[in-house]
Amino acid sequence: MPTYDYECRECGHEWELFQSIKANPIRKCPDCGKLKAKRVIGPGAGIIFKGSGFYETDYRSSSYKKGAEADKKAKESASKKSESSSSKSESSSSKSESSSKSSSSKKD
Repeated sequence: MPTYDYECRECGHEWELFQSIKANPIRKCPDCGKLKAKRVIGPGAGIIFKGSGFYETDYRSSSYKKGAEADKKAKESASKKSESSSSKSESSSSKSESSSKSSSSKKD
Protein backbone atom coordinates (compact mmCIF):
# COMPACT_ATOMS: atom_id res chain seq x y z
CA MET A 1 0.00 0.00 0.00
CA PRO A 2 1.37 3.39 -0.96
CA THR A 3 1.73 6.53 1.09
CA TYR A 4 -0.11 9.54 -0.32
CA ASP A 5 0.57 13.20 0.31
CA TYR A 6 -2.41 15.46 1.07
CA GLU A 7 -2.80 19.21 1.36
CA CYS A 8 -5.69 21.31 2.60
CA ARG A 9 -6.57 24.14 0.22
CA GLU A 10 -8.24 26.03 3.04
CA CYS A 11 -5.63 26.07 5.85
CA GLY A 12 -2.52 24.83 4.00
CA HIS A 13 -1.99 21.83 6.30
CA GLU A 14 0.08 19.04 4.69
CA TRP A 15 0.18 15.39 5.79
CA GLU A 16 0.87 11.87 4.57
CA LEU A 17 -1.60 9.02 4.62
CA PHE A 18 -0.93 5.31 4.17
CA GLN A 19 -3.90 3.89 2.27
CA SER A 20 -4.87 1.36 -0.36
CA ILE A 21 -4.61 2.16 -4.07
CA LYS A 22 -8.32 1.39 -4.40
CA ALA A 23 -9.32 3.79 -1.60
CA ASN A 24 -10.94 7.09 -2.52
CA PRO A 25 -8.95 10.25 -1.75
CA ILE A 26 -9.61 11.85 1.63
CA ARG A 27 -11.56 15.10 1.43
CA LYS A 28 -11.73 16.20 5.08
CA CYS A 29 -8.71 18.02 6.55
CA PRO A 30 -7.73 16.58 9.97
CA ASP A 31 -6.55 20.03 11.10
CA CYS A 32 -9.43 22.40 10.23
CA GLY A 33 -12.15 19.82 9.49
CA LYS A 34 -13.24 21.37 6.19
CA LEU A 35 -13.76 19.39 2.98
CA LYS A 36 -10.94 21.13 1.11
CA ALA A 37 -8.23 18.42 1.21
CA LYS A 38 -6.70 17.20 -2.02
CA ARG A 39 -4.24 14.48 -2.91
CA VAL A 40 -0.88 15.90 -4.04
CA ILE A 41 1.15 14.11 -6.68
CA GLY A 42 4.60 13.53 -5.24
CA PRO A 43 7.97 12.87 -6.87
CA GLY A 44 7.85 9.17 -6.05
CA ALA A 45 10.71 7.06 -4.83
CA GLY A 46 14.09 6.74 -6.47
CA ILE A 47 15.43 3.39 -7.58
CA ILE A 48 17.79 1.86 -5.07
CA PHE A 49 19.99 -1.06 -6.04
CA LYS A 50 20.85 -3.12 -2.96
CA GLY A 51 22.22 -6.57 -2.38
CA SER A 52 23.76 -8.98 -4.82
CA GLY A 53 22.45 -9.46 -8.28
CA PHE A 54 22.34 -7.98 -11.74
CA TYR A 55 23.02 -4.35 -10.83
CA GLU A 56 25.90 -4.99 -8.43
CA THR A 57 28.41 -5.55 -11.22
CA ASP A 58 27.06 -2.93 -13.61
CA TYR A 59 27.91 0.16 -11.59
CA ARG A 60 31.32 -0.53 -10.06
CA SER A 61 33.87 2.15 -9.25
CA SER A 62 37.02 2.49 -11.33
CA SER A 63 39.23 1.41 -8.41
CA TYR A 64 37.24 -1.82 -8.08
CA LYS A 65 37.59 -2.48 -11.81
CA LYS A 66 41.36 -1.92 -11.65
CA GLY A 67 41.69 -4.34 -8.73
CA ALA A 68 39.59 -6.96 -10.54
CA GLU A 69 41.77 -6.61 -13.64
CA ALA A 70 44.93 -7.05 -11.54
CA ASP A 71 43.45 -10.19 -9.95
CA LYS A 72 42.58 -11.56 -13.36
CA LYS A 73 46.13 -11.00 -14.64
CA ALA A 74 47.60 -12.62 -11.53
CA LYS A 75 45.40 -15.70 -11.99
CA GLU A 76 46.37 -15.97 -15.66
CA SER A 77 50.09 -15.77 -14.91
CA ALA A 78 49.73 -18.34 -12.13
CA SER A 79 47.94 -20.75 -14.44
CA LYS A 80 50.63 -20.28 -17.11
CA LYS A 81 53.34 -21.03 -14.53
CA SER A 82 51.57 -24.17 -13.38
CA GLU A 83 51.14 -25.32 -16.99
CA SER A 84 54.82 -24.79 -17.78
CA SER A 85 55.96 -26.55 -14.59
CA SER A 86 53.68 -29.51 -15.29
CA SER A 87 54.98 -29.79 -18.85
CA LYS A 88 58.58 -29.69 -17.53
CA SER A 89 57.85 -32.45 -15.06
CA GLU A 90 56.20 -34.52 -17.81
CA SER A 91 59.20 -34.12 -20.09
CA SER A 92 61.65 -35.03 -17.31
CA SER A 93 59.62 -38.10 -16.39
CA SER A 94 59.49 -39.19 -20.02
CA LYS A 95 63.27 -38.74 -20.24
CA SER A 96 63.82 -40.89 -17.16
CA GLU A 97 61.47 -43.54 -18.56
CA SER A 98 63.28 -43.66 -21.87
CA SER A 99 66.70 -43.88 -20.17
CA SER A 100 65.48 -46.69 -17.93
CA LYS A 101 64.10 -48.54 -20.96
CA SER A 102 67.36 -48.22 -22.84
CA SER A 103 69.40 -49.40 -19.87
CA SER A 104 67.10 -52.39 -19.34
CA SER A 105 67.29 -53.34 -23.01
CA LYS A 106 71.10 -53.29 -22.84
CA LYS A 107 71.04 -55.78 -19.94
CA ASP A 108 69.02 -58.37 -21.89
